[in-house]
Amino acid sequence: MTEDDARAWIADHVPRETMAKLETLVGLILDEMPRQNLIAASTAEHIWARHIVDSAQLVALAPTNIERWIDLGSGAGFPGIVVALMLPALRMTLVESRRKRIEFLQHLVDSLGIADRVTVAGKRLEMLEADPQDVISARAFAPLDRLLPLAHRFSHPATVWLLPKGRSAASELEAAATSWQGDFRIVASLTDPEAAIIAATQVQPKGSRPTTKGQKGRR
Repeated sequence: MTEDDARAWIADHVPRETMAKLETLVGLILDEMPRQNLIAASTAEHIWARHIVDSAQLVALAPTNIERWIDLGSGAGFPGIVVALMLPALRMTLVESRRKRIEFLQHLVDSLGIADRVTVAGKRLEMLEADPQDVISARAFAPLDRLLPLAHRFSHPATVWLLPKGRSAASELEAAATSWQGDFRIVASLTDPEAAIIAATQVQPKGSRPTTKGQKGRR
C-alpha cells in the first residue's frame, strides 16, 4: 500500500473532520521525532500506510456496540489514538509505562481535544487495577503467550482481542495454544501481505469452564 493509497483509504472511511484530526496527529508525531524515536525512522515516510491505516483497520474487526477499549503499550498512539478518533463515542484507555511516551501521549490527547474520553494510564499494566473492557488491542507489546496472562484480567467473556502481529501471528498462536483456549482467527493485514492480526473472543486459560457467548462481565 502506497502513501497515496493509504490516504485515499482513510478518506473513504472517515468524515472530513476526522481526517483533519488524523492529519494533525501525523504532524505532531513527525514534529516530535527529532526528540524521541516514536516510530522507526525507516517508516516515517510511510506513516499513513505503516501506522495510520495499520491502526484504522482494527475498527472493522470490532463489534459495533462497544463502549470501552484498552490499548496496551500505546507508544506513539498506535492504534489507540487512531481508533479513538474514528469512534467518537468510545472511551479509550492508553497504557504506556515510559515517561517520555506518557507525556507525549497526554500532549496528543490534549491537542486533539479528546481528553474527555481518552485516558493515559501512565504505568505498567501489572500495576493497573483490573477493569474489564470490550476490546483489548496491543501492537508490538508482548508475544501472545506472555500477553494473554498479563491482560486477561481486563477482559470479560465477550471481550474482543485485536492484536496486530506482523509475520509472527501463526507461530505466536501456536505457542499460546498449549495454555489458552478461545475462538482465535488470523486476519490478513491490509498494509502488508505478509503481516496478520490475531482476532479472538472467549479467551480463557485452558481447562477453564466455558462462558456464555455474549455475556459481559461486571462493569
